[in-house]
Amino acid sequence: MVERVYLDWNATAPLRPEARDAMLAAMDVVGNPSSVHAEGRAAKALVERARRQVADALGAQGADIVFVSGATEGAALAMAGRGLACAPVEHEAVAAWGDGGLPVDRAGRVGVADPAASALQLANSETGVMQDLPDGLAVSDWTQAFGKVPCAFDWSGVDMALVSAHKLGGPKGIGALVIRRGLDVAAQIRGGGQEMGRRSGTENIPGIAGFGAAAEAAARDLADGAWEPVSQLRTFLETSLAAPGNPTILVGRESPRLPNTSCLITPGWRGETQVMALDLAGFAVSAGSACSSGKVRASAVLGAMGYERAGEADCAIRVSLGPTVTQDQVERFVETFTALRERRRR
Repeated sequence: MVERVYLDWNATAPLRPEARDAMLAAMDVVGNPSSVHAEGRAAKALVERARRQVADALGAQGADIVFVSGATEGAALAMAGRGLACAPVEHEAVAAWGDGGLPVDRAGRVGVADPAASALQLANSETGVMQDLPDGLAVSDWTQAFGKVPCAFDWSGVDMALVSAHKLGGPKGIGALVIRRGLDVAAQIRGGGQEMGRRSGTENIPGIAGFGAAAEAAARDLADGAWEPVSQLRTFLETSLAAPGNPTILVGRESPRLPNTSCLITPGWRGETQVMALDLAGFAVSAGSACSSGKVRASAVLGAMGYERAGEADCAIRVSLGPTVTQDQVERFVETFTALRERRRR
């Protein structure tokens, strides 16, 4: 039986044991957090504890943490009706509400003329390319960066940021919109006025508790240097695949990037074909954003960066590592990928 190697951490990170334990404990709390009796107060205490944990991990003590179902809902809450400019390298959840217009260069870097009327991600999910966020930026997607690189919302100059629990080892289906205190947004889901009137509906107590625990653990791991060995493994992977004579292109290598992300273009070898071949060999990678998987089309991110010649944008895969990935697993991936690529060339 083929041993599976998971190299798709940007799609979703494995659930942390701290998050699992917090979720199981929260399931035994019977009260509704909107109720005033002891059981309701106990449930409310779990929500507020998680809110503090997420705020501390994000350096957002001066902000409101609004729990939502994920960064996609957070983008809608932050951007609906505002007509913010954005670049085509943004995740579809952000681009769906933006008006486009921001330029992108070959290195994946975005130019912003009017920060107060713009949305700009902190890090790209497909390439790992990181942006310099201008002061006064309206909205920023921090989904991929949170937990992998230091983030300090209070010092960022950003008005609102999007985060999602499952990218840092929390449960799926829970995230947050971080709002600089004093600003407001128009609620998209109305009803009982939960989450400071920004997002109605009874709170997802187990999900929120798991998010808080995962955020706290992720911040601790980051402070302890857990992602430095990951960066070294990524460098080994790319150096091994970029030897002279190899056709594979390493996207965004000249830009600051997340420590774990490699976007590999092998001209003439379609990304979905690579993903299937590697899957059969025991490796989980992706051909772009997880939310776009299964859609047979070229990456809009790579197209915006100018990778259009000879169908290059169709021929990319993303390899994203995490702290539990080992040197042996990366070496096996390099060996397998190289063998599959050479077989394809022959």
